[in-house]
Amino acid sequence: MDDECSLSYLEAMVLGVFDSGVGGLTVLREVQKRHPEQAVIYFADTARLPYGSRSRLEICQFVREIMQWYSRQNVDRVLMACNTSSALALETVAPEFALPLHGLIQSAARSAAQVGQRIGVIATEATAKSRAYTRAIAEWSATAQVWEVGCPAFVPLIESGRILDLETRRVASAYLQPLLHNRIDTLIYGCTHYPHLDPLMDLLLPQTVRRLNPAIAAVEALAPLLMNDLESRNQFFVSGDPVAFAQSAAALLGYVPQVQQVHLPQLVLA
Repeated sequence: MDDECSLSYLEAMVLGVFDSGVGGLTVLREVQKRHPEQAVIYFADTARLPYGSRSRLEICQFVREIMQWYSRQNVDRVLMACNTSSALALETVAPEFALPLHGLIQSAARSAAQVGQRIGVIATEATAKSRAYTRAIAEWSATAQVWEVGCPAFVPLIESGRILDLETRRVASAYLQPLLHNRIDTLIYGCTHYPHLDPLMDLLLPQTVRRLNPAIAAVEALAPLLMNDLESRNQFFVSGDPVAFAQSAAALLGYVPQVQQVHLPQLVLA
């Protein structure tokens, strides 16, 4: 088990938060709720979106390049606001850097094991195939049953703002069918994009099914390290089109962020 749930006494002056796109803004939103003056440098790897169909080797390399960039940004620690990266790259890449790197899965697994016994996970294909949530939940509960479903269509639909489209509802119904068949009592949003689907899930899920957003659990785990006495200075960077990201992010943030494009260091594969 990694140490993302047992963080100690250090204080982070600046927090790095990254994802492949706008999904990680759900994590940023939770940081801002608990610590509204915490300085955050947000990075979206939009040039290589989506991560969910990538291989473990690719994801590890992407995370290395992002961490190399963060190492030059004067951040004190980094939170992967990405379940795919957390599932495929955290254990491999975190020991390679002095800069602390935290993921989402262990804290979410602990929360799920505390409230549910029949747990469904909707995630990217890569996260679902890794069975990372199944293994992590087993560390906290020997009796919980877990079903993981890959949902490759969700991220492109969310990134394009089609949350309440009929096509999105059709796709979501198909993804949820096996989980509802297994009578789940808890649903984990195994991708940080998926909390944006809450209005749709209100229509498709029974009220008895609890929904668990890993962003909430991750920020609670990080709380002892965050500070509430800084002048807020959130900064946004992308590897792709900054205008497109700003437009997509505006609906989720409530304002149009200033976004800069950066070119990540190209590391040679070992």
